[in-house]
Amino acid sequence: MAAEPQGYRQWESVKSVLRTEVGDATFSSWIALLRVDKVEEGVVTLGAPTPFVRDRVRNSFGDKIRAAWRQTDPKIERVEYHVRDRVPVGDAAASARALASQATVGAPVNAAASVTNAAFSTSPEPASRERINRAPASARSEAEAQRLVELSNLALNRRSTFDSFVVGRPNEFAYAAARRVAEDPTAPFNPLFIYGAPGHGKTHLMQAIAHRRQELFPHERYLYLSSETFLNEFMNALRHNTVQTFKEIFRSVDMLLIDDVQLIIGKNRTQEEFFHTFNALADKHRQIVLSADRSPLNLEGLDERLRSRLSWGLVADIHAPDYELRLGILEKKTEAALESTPTLKIDSKVLDFLAHRISTDVRTLEGALNRLFAKATLLNRPATIELAQRELSDLLRATDRKVAIDEIQRTVAEHFSIRLADMSSPRRSRSVARPRQVAMYLSKQLTSKSLPEIGQKFGGRDHTTVMHAVKRITELRSTDASFDEDVERLRQKLESV
Repeated sequence: MAAEPQGYRQWESVKSVLRTEVGDATFSSWIALLRVDKVEEGVVTLGAPTPFVRDRVRNSFGDKIRAAWRQTDPKIERVEYHVRDRVPVGDAAASARALASQATVGAPVNAAASVTNAAFSTSPEPASRERINRAPASARSEAEAQRLVELSNLALNRRSTFDSFVVGRPNEFAYAAARRVAEDPTAPFNPLFIYGAPGHGKTHLMQAIAHRRQELFPHERYLYLSSETFLNEFMNALRHNTVQTFKEIFRSVDMLLIDDVQLIIGKNRTQEEFFHTFNALADKHRQIVLSADRSPLNLEGLDERLRSRLSWGLVADIHAPDYELRLGILEKKTEAALESTPTLKIDSKVLDFLAHRISTDVRTLEGALNRLFAKATLLNRPATIELAQRELSDLLRATDRKVAIDEIQRTVAEHFSIRLADMSSPRRSRSVARPRQVAMYLSKQLTSKSLPEIGQKFGGRDHTTVMHAVKRITELRSTDASFDEDVERLRQKLESV
């Protein structure tokens, strides 16, 4: 039996403290991926599986980790981090389980486990992840392959990188999974399936994966295409009797990224070919990354065999941006605008104003900021709240929150099959209390009403009851993927009214 590494028992105590401080979800995503390598002369050395995990842990949790170590051993002066040379099989499986525990995995547990086991090897260059940098079988296939690679490159926006992606609570899990797949050839999720409503950042992450993969592994061949392009290419292959060439190309890539796969629903022959392409790549352990506007379980009309395949690996969702994320996106865009236009003057309060008023999606938010900065530059005026109110009046009217609490209560009551009167009743059974908490949470998210005002609409309850409901539903959304998706569907339904 292998000896325990120095400091192992202390590290286990430190992890117990950290799990309590940061919560199970955050702990499993980041801190659980570390291992202690040595404790020597007041210095702790922790190993991380990738540079991304190392940097994220050091920057986000470094102070907490050092404080926890000092609680265990006051002689500890600092904690250092490095990237391990190789991820042993046991650690890799633990890493996969930690990340997968937060995801929406629609396949049976043993299916997910089989993907994890197949994706890992103890060799530095895993045998299961073959490097196939070879030309397709014929000159005709090679010419077609080169055309598709060029088409793929043209589809990529050079600004859609990980560095330009603003991370917040609604998208941090999808971001972490995307970065892991991009940077780690032994990533244990295949496929990675990212879903969310339009404008929430799916395409940005997909393209960031392609950019980063190209940067780190230039010898690989990847294809990034929309599902519409995949459909058109397959139809052209049928029309010109070049299906074999199509198969040779798509089944000989190292990584295949397909955006908006919900668009192939109802296209039976395309679904069939996509199914076989998926199987061929998965059998050779080549990475597949997909996106859609819904989870695989909710893609109505999708072939059941394909639905099962899409749920094999890791399913990560992106929620609507909350206020903090919206503000972060605006700040990032403003920094870039000031670099290109140093004479631009911006009122410090205008970003906060836009982050509060425009809550629909990232594209609308960025479009509003671009319009405001263009107006300010052309008119040679500062970008102020007054200018935003005047020049963006049409957009602000369109995005105003108009959902009434009465409508929220009615919609939630129907969804959970309870009486509308239960929203205001004193009943405290779970079958009633949980839907009531959801309605309070959505009232806080979708209206401008204060906590006391919301409480009054729910039978005269105190504002602390509403605060507790918001906190509880927020916690459940972060730990229960099925519940989270349920609440998100309700929110989208109410916003579309």
